[in-house]
Amino acid sequence: MGSAQALVGSAIFSLACVLGCSAGTGNTGAGSANGGGDQGGGDTNDGGNGAGFQLGGGDVGPACTDPSCVGNTPQGNCDQGLDIVGTNAMDGARAIGLCKFYEEGTWGVKGAAWVRSDGQPLTGALLDGKGVLDQFGSITPREGNSMLVISSGIARAPGDPGYVEGTGYAKMDEFFDPPHGAPPGYPKESPSCPGVITGEPYDSAGLRLTIQTPTDAKSLTYDFNFYTYEFPTFICTEWNDFFVAMMNPKVAALPDGNISFDSQGNTISVNAGFLQVCTAQVAGNKQFDCPLGPGELNGTGFETHAATSWLTTSAPIENPGGEITLDFLIWDSGDTIYDSTTLIDNFRFDLDETTTVTEPAQ
Repeated sequence: MGSAQALVGSAIFSLACVLGCSAGTGNTGAGSANGGGDQGGGDTNDGGNGAGFQLGGGDVGPACTDPSCVGNTPQGNCDQGLDIVGTNAMDGARAIGLCKFYEEGTWGVKGAAWVRSDGQPLTGALLDGKGVLDQFGSITPREGNSMLVISSGIARAPGDPGYVEGTGYAKMDEFFDPPHGAPPGYPKESPSCPGVITGEPYDSAGLRLTIQTPTDAKSLTYDFNFYTYEFPTFICTEWNDFFVAMMNPKVAALPDGNISFDSQGNTISVNAGFLQVCTAQVAGNKQFDCPLGPGELNGTGFETHAATSWLTTSAPIENPGGEITLDFLIWDSGDTIYDSTTLIDNFRFDLDETTTVTEPAQ
């Protein structure tokens, strides 16, 4: 990616209609994520909870003046004072830095919804799998004041209202409740675990975003950080949790719509090649060197387990100016225990072309 053209957060035009942000800092709200009357349905372009937000400052240099393009305008920094529960799905867009609201002739977020792995609305206890946090242990947002959190358990850290330990917050009964449907192409095996096909999704949670892309944006980028209780006990099993980012229309060169995977094609899970935050050991007959050590696990509830640290996914926009749908999804495979959590932040459009790649964040 060309650093000179990289754009931080989502682009904002001062003359365009934008997503609302309430004043203040940090996260508010108490109780379980089930609270607040949220039924997990889609929020469309009604502007969420209104009231305008603060633009990022500083000179941005020459900018495209056509409202259909991203130009060199600032992106992000519209996520102050968001509810920890994420009652409004548009707050999930704001939390990752997507700040511009679609109107005719421009680009921006056209709709947002809290969804399961099969695209159905989140309801009941499944709503606990999404949230908006300003801190996760020692981990802070990559841009702005908040970050999106989705979890096969609860999207909270110890000390947050409603926190439940990740060894097994079963929001479904695997013996009585039918599994959720999987995204196209899943379940599937991970190349690092030949012959192992993961089970059907349970306890899934996610955010669906429908976006009219800028006419000059050649790619999109976002950061994420994956934590899992499955390390070190469950390596290469049918019960491994998955995190995916499903893009539609899919990138032509990819086998399915997922754009976050390692260099071997492994979906993000305990089996991907990115587990760097842990204590070095042999687990599942594999050597884990854990070069970043366990420090980033402190205060997250995942102590003695593992995480990736921040990673960056970049993917091409093959039809600039067209509409895309992004589903950020996580789920338990085949059961409802040993949870995983993903932090997502710092979404931005870029003027540079790219291949689809995920690598350690800079």
